[in-house]
Amino acid sequence: VYAGALGYLDFSGNLDTCIAIRTIVVKGNQAYFQAGAGIVADSVPEREFQETISKASALKAAIEFAERGLQ
Repeated sequence: VYAGALGYLDFSGNLDTCIAIRTIVVKGNQAYFQAGAGIVADSVPEREFQETISKASALKAAIEFAERGLQ
């Protein structure tokens, strides 16, 4: 998952979606994470960049916390 809409539509017509701005994917013993920002007309590129760094840092910290808890 990179970003954008993530969801499902089932055979009964149920639909559930969300916007994947922050994601962690775990494969085996590896975790991959990404973060994005919601760009709008009055966005300031430098602030949006800093926002993605902050979001990614929180994901990294969560992974590190989980690793310490599992050892």
